Amino acid sequence: MRENKIQFKVQGRYALFTDPITRMGGEKMSYQIPTYGALRGIVEAIYWKPTIEWIIDKCRVMKQIQTEAKGMRPLVYDGAISKSQGNSLSLYTYLYDVEYQIEAHFVWNENRPDLKQDRNEDKHYQIAKRMLEKGGKRDVFLGTRECVAEIEPCVFGEGSSAYDDVTAMTFGLMFHSYQYPEQSADEKLRALFFYPQMKHGIIEFPQQQDCPIQNDLRVMKEEKLFIPGQNFSFLKDGDEV
Repeated sequence: MRENKIQFKVQGRYALFTDPITRMGGEKMSYQIPTYGALRGIVEAIYWKPTIEWIIDKCRVMKQIQTEAKGMRPLVYDGAISKSQGNSLSLYTYLYDVEYQIEAHFVWNENRPDLKQDRNEDKHYQIAKRMLEKGGKRDVFLGTRECVAEIEPCVFGEGSSAYDDVTAMTFGLMFHSYQYPEQSADEKLRALFFYPQMKHGIIEFPQQQDCPIQNDLRVMKEEKLFIPGQNFSFLKDGDEV
């Protein structure tokens, strides 16, 4: 395995990878498969520094795709929380009993040349591997905070998938991820979309710059600056995380 690649299994009772179209009426419905952005969030919960950028290579769907609807009582918003109206009743459709195998690798964040001193592939890989064995550095969620997940190392491709014998499945136009200013050369927030295809249970994701549909949302500057010596320290020999 490359010294910048990790493989792991993530599983949970529920997942909610929300289709933005279903949010218009206050209700939420999950995509059938994880979004790239949700998977990248899981990997960043394992280990992340501004020096590196995680790339999701592929995802293997292990269990049969099934859904479960739940009645929820979210707060009513009309520009502000309306105490007089109180709560509403909405229907959220979750994925139920999910398990995925993920393969990801990291690259250097070329938009941060000031952090070149921190570019030590073996050290970042060893820290990421230790954090993975401990279940992640932060809490792991499957799309939304109420969908708690567990992770553990695995060998991608081991075990049987419910879709091993399915040649191909398509899912139409799907949200890929947001591209933030620190991931691009300009100060723009973009929403990226693509057309996923699952072959024998495996989904391979295009990189952000290769997504066929890229919508500029607004001009946005990097909100949190990492300044060496103030709120950021370089990785040194013998450091433990």
